[in-house]
Amino acid sequence: MKQFLDRVKKDMATIVSEWENSGHLKAGQLFVIGCSTSEVAGEHIGTSGSEEIAAVILEQLEKLEQATGIHLVFQCCEHLNRALVIDRELLQNLRLDDVAVIPVAKAGGSMAAYAYKQKKDPVVVETIHAHAGMDIGDTMIGMHLKHVAVPLRFEQKMVGEARVTGARTRPKLVGGVRACYK
Repeated sequence: MKQFLDRVKKDMATIVSEWENSGHLKAGQLFVIGCSTSEVAGEHIGTSGSEEIAAVILEQLEKLEQATGIHLVFQCCEHLNRALVIDRELLQNLRLDDVAVIPVAKAGGSMAAYAYKQKKDPVVVETIHAHAGMDIGDTMIGMHLKHVAVPLRFEQKMVGEARVTGARTRPKLVGGVRACYK
């Protein structure tokens, strides 16, 4: 298991570096993470959650947060309708409403449950409009991204055995033939 966790750490470190160097993340932006630790382990989503894997992934994501000043937002699994774990301070700053639930491995997912335990003052919200995000293991984060989502093509395409998809957002282009965008 240690060898596999070292691989996950290396995969995540590479992805974090690519995000840092992309220029797409700005301080204060929301960055949503959907992660199936089961998929990372090579199993079917929702069948083999692992806090050990979640811990390795969170450690690397916190490095991204520190380097860029973004706010990490963790998407729960479908059993909690893909609700999101955030810090209470962020909830207050964004004037969001929290919901009464605590994610656990079998209802929320191991990644969100682990992130909840690690935060100083965690809360769960139903929805958010993030500026960018990363989907590890086909967890479908799109519902929490601002319009218009733009897929990113990084070199590192896997974390463990799970596919990774990144996206950033851009403002909508409005207007007609006379509109200028730059």
